[in-house]
Amino acid sequence: MGTFSPDEYRHEGNAISLLNYHFVFIPKRRKKVLVGGVAERLQQIICEVCIENRWKIVAMEIMPDHVHLFLNVKPTDNPSQIMNRIKGRASHHLRREFPELLKLPTLWTPSYFVSTAVNISTKNVIEYIAHQKD
Repeated sequence: MGTFSPDEYRHEGNAISLLNYHFVFIPKRRKKVLVGGVAERLQQIICEVCIENRWKIVAMEIMPDHVHLFLNVKPTDNPSQIMNRIKGRASHHLRREFPELLKLPTLWTPSYFVSTAVNISTKNVIEYIAHQKD
């Protein structure tokens, strides 16, 4: 994953950004299927999708029944697109490579949690904007 600081600004075309998203997503019925070889392969797949899309992995933890993923992304990427790409690729490969996962109607629930994380607080931004004319 290289050396990357989560507070490092990203320069993309005409935009400078600092967009960090914390995602949490779970297998269908919160089954504890993300273990052993499945967890290892899931980590590989997530890394591949992130490299292809130029998303930087700040942190990742695969638990038996959920995944935490902290990504730095480009300003043109939206959270639903990110989740669709990661969950879609993972479901396709994992269900093909691990037939026991076919017992679940789908690998993932359609829902996920996402939160932004930045190095400054909302209060600081409001104060900064309010004092622009000072």
